[in-house]
Amino acid sequence: MLTSRREFIRLTSLLGLSSLLGSTTALGLVPTEPMPAFFIGHGSPLNAIQDNQHTLAWRELASQFDKPAAILAISAHWQSRNGSFLTSNPWQRIIYDMRGFPQALYEVKYPAQGLPSFKQQMLPSELQQEIVPTERWGLDHGSWSVLVHMYPEADIPVVQLSLNADLSPIQHLNLAKEISALRHQGVLVLGSGNLVHNLPRRRQQTTAFDWAEEFDQYVAARVLQGDFSAVANYQSLGRLAYLAHPTNEHFLPLLYVLGVASKRDTLSWHNASFYKGSISMRCLMVS
Repeated sequence: MLTSRREFIRLTSLLGLSSLLGSTTALGLVPTEPMPAFFIGHGSPLNAIQDNQHTLAWRELASQFDKPAAILAISAHWQSRNGSFLTSNPWQRIIYDMRGFPQALYEVKYPAQGLPSFKQQMLPSELQQEIVPTERWGLDHGSWSVLVHMYPEADIPVVQLSLNADLSPIQHLNLAKEISALRHQGVLVLGSGNLVHNLPRRRQQTTAFDWAEEFDQYVAARVLQGDFSAVANYQSLGRLAYLAHPTNEHFLPLLYVLGVASKRDTLSWHNASFYKGSISMRCLMVS
C-alpha cells in the first residue's frame, strides 16, 4: 500500500490516463490522505483571460497541493431537470455559454480529457439520487474559466456533474456526502459559483451592499462553525436570502464542497471580496 500521495500521482501518470480508473481500482493505488476540495467564487467570465486578485488567488490555492488524478467539477452553469447528469465524454468540449464578451474569451481553449468510466469505476453503485452519464454537455465557463488558472496545462481528466434543479438544497448536500469517498481516490472536488450572486443589483462600485455583506458573513461563519445544515437551509433567512440569491444555482455548488468535507478537515476562506457590489468572490478550501 502506498503511503505517499505524491508517489501515487507519479505512478498513476505512468500508467496512462486511458487506464487510470481501472488501474487505480485494480492495484489499490488509493492515497492515504484525501485530496482537497475547493469552492471558487468565479464571478465574471472575463476572469478567464485576466490576471487579477481573484485569478491569482485561485492559482495560489491550487499550488498548495499535488495535482489530483482527476477533477469532479460542479458548476452553477449546468442545471438539469429529471435527474443529475455526469459528463462521459472521452474529451471534454468547451461550452461558450455567454454572450456579448470580447472575442478573446471565445478563443480560450481547455483541451482536458474526460473519464467515460468515472461513474462505473469511482461512484457508489447505489445512490439516493441517481447520476446518469451523458455526452450532451462538456465544460461550461463556470468550470473552464477557473481551471485555466488553477491547472493551465489541462493535463488532468475532468468530469462535470449537473445541478439537478428538482432537488432541494439539503438533497444536494446529502448527495455530496454520498460521493465524499472520491477525495480518497485522488479526485479533487471543485464547486464553482458565488456565495452572493445578484446580477440585476450589480453596480460599478466594488463596495458591497449591506444585505450582500450580511449574507456573505452569515454563511461564512456557519461554514467555519461546521453548521452545514444551516447553510443548506439558507432560504429560511427570507428576504435576505432572496436578495443574495434570486435563483440558487450559484449557491448550490458550495453545498457539494461542504458535503465532501469530513470532521478531520480544516476549512478556510480565501479571497473574501466583492465584484460590483452584489457578487461575492469568496473561495473555500477544504483540506
